[in-house]
Amino acid sequence: MNSKENLVNPESDYYIYTPGILSRDLFLSPTITGFFKYEAGYELYREAFDSFLVMYIKKGKCKVRIGEDTYNATEGQIVLIDCYEPHYYGSKYGWEALWLHFDGALARKYYEVITKENGNLITLKSNYHFEKYLDKIYTAFKTGASVNDAVLNKWIVNILTELIVSGVKPKSTELSGETIEELVSYINDHLSEELSIEVLAEKANISPFHFLRVFKKETGFTPHDYIVTARISHAKYLLSTTAMSSKDICFQLGFGSESAFCSTFKRKTHMTPQEFRETKRKSL
Repeated sequence: MNSKENLVNPESDYYIYTPGILSRDLFLSPTITGFFKYEAGYELYREAFDSFLVMYIKKGKCKVRIGEDTYNATEGQIVLIDCYEPHYYGSKYGWEALWLHFDGALARKYYEVITKENGNLITLKSNYHFEKYLDKIYTAFKTGASVNDAVLNKWIVNILTELIVSGVKPKSTELSGETIEELVSYINDHLSEELSIEVLAEKANISPFHFLRVFKKETGFTPHDYIVTARISHAKYLLSTTAMSSKDICFQLGFGSESAFCSTFKRKTHMTPQEFRETKRKSL
């Protein structure tokens, strides 16, 4: 069946399967499988969808959010999602994926073992066996082949076993000192831009929650405090060495208004920008 979903290429197809009662109690079963070409700007947020999802990124990249964690999935990687919980995926670039929704009596146990060992974003040492069995399921439904529930269960078990035994363990969500230095350098080079927690966390490839905690631990500042301090330090330099007006300085350093700049500057230095400039001139 071809997709009618907005921002999904109409050549994309999917197939729905309803396992028998015995199969649901005994086997892992596919519920939906498909191959989608997601166009730039596609986004999906769901509170819940009763199944687990394996999504194999064949081309492009997408962002996936599961609980408080955000992942950037790229070509060749696999995303495993518990769709019973809130989740999101989307991309401003577009991507192609072969995917399988599955469920069954042992589905959650497999999910827990895989994500504990390898996380939700999985890179395999070799994709050959994983892709072979995922494609077998998709092709069987696409061609209308007769496959019984026991065989489908075997193929899903093979897919999930590959995710357990062949995964490359994910890097720690902790940031290295080198990464922190790179982020600090990025902040200082982009003070005129909006520097949201989400933007910085994405650059670090960790969740905003972990980014806030680790940045504070490594620098002694929250990201917001560091950005404000860096902007005020730069403003002090410009006030001391140039004839730029407070208005020009304010917008060059990313403040929303001159009043916001002056208020922040006084809170940090106990002087207005003009008072600071005059004090520096008298000291020359």
